[in-house]
Amino acid sequence: MDREQEEIQFLGVFGILKESFNIVSSWRKIFSQITLSLIIPLSFIYLAHIEISALIFRNIIVDEYYLERTPEGTSSHNKISHMLSSEWTTFILFKIGYFIFFIILTLLSTSAVVYTIACIYTAKEITYKKVMSVVPKVWKRLMVTFIWNFIIIFAYNLVSAFVVLLGFIILGSIPVLLTVFLVLFTIIYLIGFLYITIIWHLASVVSVLEESYGLNAMAKSQALIKGKMAVSLAVFFIVGLCFFGTQFMFKALVVFVDHGIGKRIGFGILNLVLMSISMLFGLIIQTIIYFVCKSYHHENIDKSSLSDHLGSYLGEYVPLKSKDVQLEHFEV
Repeated sequence: MDREQEEIQFLGVFGILKESFNIVSSWRKIFSQITLSLIIPLSFIYLAHIEISALIFRNIIVDEYYLERTPEGTSSHNKISHMLSSEWTTFILFKIGYFIFFIILTLLSTSAVVYTIACIYTAKEITYKKVMSVVPKVWKRLMVTFIWNFIIIFAYNLVSAFVVLLGFIILGSIPVLLTVFLVLFTIIYLIGFLYITIIWHLASVVSVLEESYGLNAMAKSQALIKGKMAVSLAVFFIVGLCFFGTQFMFKALVVFVDHGIGKRIGFGILNLVLMSISMLFGLIIQTIIYFVCKSYHHENIDKSSLSDHLGSYLGEYVPLKSKDVQLEHFEV
């Protein structure tokens, strides 16, 4: 982050991607340590849950198949029914456990990366030990922001499901119009979902570097993204493409195809590395976009005040005051 604040606002899609690569290459040691301790475990949990979920679900499908073809009231039917009930319980409990661990590691990873880049931005001395001492004091604020994002996503999906149901009721008898409606709705839904995702990622950075969190952080991120929406959409689309591309490759090469244990382990390790890289750069990019948006809106971040704020993490977490980070405008 050697650029002047006035210059940051002019970073486009490739400029932001290049800046993220420059940061990682210049600070390889600290980001390698963060990746080994947080990002790789996060990626491993994510990929392992895909494999384990598929394994449990396959067993459920097989047992449901046999249950339908077994006469009711027989001992075999009761045994399969009991086994099926146990498998569904295992599946649900596994999903809940995975979700909890995944969210905790995501929040810890976000805290570590955002704090590290903020220290780099202010030219403040940064060590892995210092980062790990700060992370537990920040992730609780991120949790509040995440919970509000979860509520918004849930409401968004609920309304979307209602609209689709309404579409089937009104246009169900006209297949052509129903198909057009579903195509248009899918496009609009994906754009809306991507928009909410961008707001959430930016709100995560706001929650770490500013005094706002939760709905306030999301409102601030929504205001910040104005004017840089096209660039942000393009960058997050590329990041998402890498993320879901790796996920698809993992399913295709490891989960649903049996190449033998040796090849599956090899492909699994390859996908673990790719997923870790994707997650690390995703977190770095969302922080860079925060600074780009700040610069675009001429909101100067006082580096000395931010540096003092970052140093205050040696004690209790003290959010950066509004006057230090939010509305100190500079001339362009």
